[in-house]
Amino acid sequence: MTDERALTVAVVDDDPDFRDSLRWLLSSVHLPVTVYPDGESLLAELGPEIGCILLDVRMPGMSGIQVQERLNALGVDAAVLIVTGHGDVPMAVHALKHGAFDFIEKPFNDQQLIDSVQQALEHTRRRRARHDYAAALRARFDALRPKERDILRLAALGCTNRQIGEALGVSAKTAEIYRLRAMKAMQARDLAHWVRMAERLEILPPLDSPAGDDASG
Repeated sequence: MTDERALTVAVVDDDPDFRDSLRWLLSSVHLPVTVYPDGESLLAELGPEIGCILLDVRMPGMSGIQVQERLNALGVDAAVLIVTGHGDVPMAVHALKHGAFDFIEKPFNDQQLIDSVQQALEHTRRRRARHDYAAALRARFDALRPKERDILRLAALGCTNRQIGEALGVSAKTAEIYRLRAMKAMQARDLAHWVRMAERLEILPPLDSPAGDDASG
């Protein structure tokens, strides 16, 4: 996994003076910066170290909107900041509707740009952390035995140990032992924590919820 502290800002603009000024500005607050003269150059060198993309909306070749569409198609998770002129605001709104993090209108205040970039980087960090957490949950769940997965699905629905045992043909005590062991493997602190995990995993029960005594066995 990429070191979050080292996320790079990619500046994509066909104006070399503008690229250099942004490189200097962002470097002045200790942000790693890579510059590209066009969208094609960015797409050719995409890597997980990029956490924010400053994308000019009007460029020769691929426009900023076209580059964003390509980034979306590739599943790139870096936050995109669209840089626009006054007359390009409708295009920026279009970009926002298609997943851009924000847009910045020229001319802009230096601090405004720095703040927007830092917010975009934090957005990427949080999104990647959520993705990593979901992937770790899925790996733990897939490593369980089939019966343990069934028990946890039913537990997430609110079934008691007795109901789970009746559904799976084991005693309530055995169901409880399996449930606790599986919850430990999932690193769930308690049943409420497991229910939140199950929601994240989008688990659907393979069995109908069994009817029976509501008392825990």
